[in-house]
Amino acid sequence: MASFPQLLGCSVEHNLEPKVQWLKDLGLNNLQVSKVIASFPQILSCSIEDKLKPTAQWLKDLGLSHLQVTKAVALQPQLLSCSIAENLEPTVQWLKDLGLNDLQVARAVASFPQLLSCSTEKNLTDR
Repeated sequence: MASFPQLLGCSVEHNLEPKVQWLKDLGLNNLQVSKVIASFPQILSCSIEDKLKPTAQWLKDLGLSHLQVTKAVALQPQLLSCSIAENLEPTVQWLKDLGLNDLQVARAVASFPQLLSCSTEKNLTDR
């Protein structure tokens, strides 16, 4: 609650329950859903249609299986709040510029989804 006081203003019926159900429909179990919300309560304010679904689909289009997307969300729920155009795609392009092909990028993201949360300018480039 302290890290996301806006939660107090969220409707249980119209906001919280649909997000929890969406996470379950994605394949997360109750414990995983609890951990996702505890580590990233801001997910409860993300739009399912405008943010969560498109980002999950983008991960699938990247080459991750449904199970790999589920695992990535469980490990790094912040991914779902990242801008595809401003964060995710530039990181994937950076990996491709290093010489990774599409399959290698998908494997890297599936193995270490935190990679997509890194800034290419601040975290991944040589200084």
